[in-house]
Amino acid sequence: MLAGIKAGWKTFSHKHPTAAQFLIFFLVSNGVTVLQLILMPVFRGLFGMTSLVNTDFQIWQVGANLDGTPYYIFNYGAGALSSGGGGGLAYFLAVEITMAIAQVINFCLQRNVTFKASNSAAKAAMWYVAAYLIITIGAAALQGLYKAPVYNFFMNELNLGAGGETIADVITMLINSAISFWVFFPIFKIIFKNDSK
Repeated sequence: MLAGIKAGWKTFSHKHPTAAQFLIFFLVSNGVTVLQLILMPVFRGLFGMTSLVNTDFQIWQVGANLDGTPYYIFNYGAGALSSGGGGGLAYFLAVEITMAIAQVINFCLQRNVTFKASNSAAKAAMWYVAAYLIITIGAAALQGLYKAPVYNFFMNELNLGAGGETIADVITMLINSAISFWVFFPIFKIIFKNDSK
């Protein structure tokens, strides 16, 4: 039975190489997302026990919110989320360290398993980092539109407190992952080349 599945997959991947790559990309990406869902609460818990929670990390103001307050691309105001703050530098570091670990694993798996690339790993890594930075900044800018309402809804409107904060963490992480998922596949098709083909 396993031999039949392998043979069927081999036939499918030869007839439809991009579809096969997309399916593997989908599986790897979802695995990396699950890893992020595990790591994020760990890092939030660790950094949440430090004074970094009370350190503002609000940079790159681009205009204003509808209520007139400054709109920052990275908007992590001082104070715990549960007390109305933005999580501070602690939350920012938890997000970015989680993302960095996930992206290193993602790069290796996508390059070697999904696309079976044989081109320069260093050059591909350079383009990957550039794409990651652009996507991270873009996703952070978009987060300003949905982060506060999502946390407010689950923590205050539904009165779920810490449980609502965890649900909101998962939802914001899934939104970020979805943005990365749809943007990265075409980028990977360009930067991961198999020169032997």
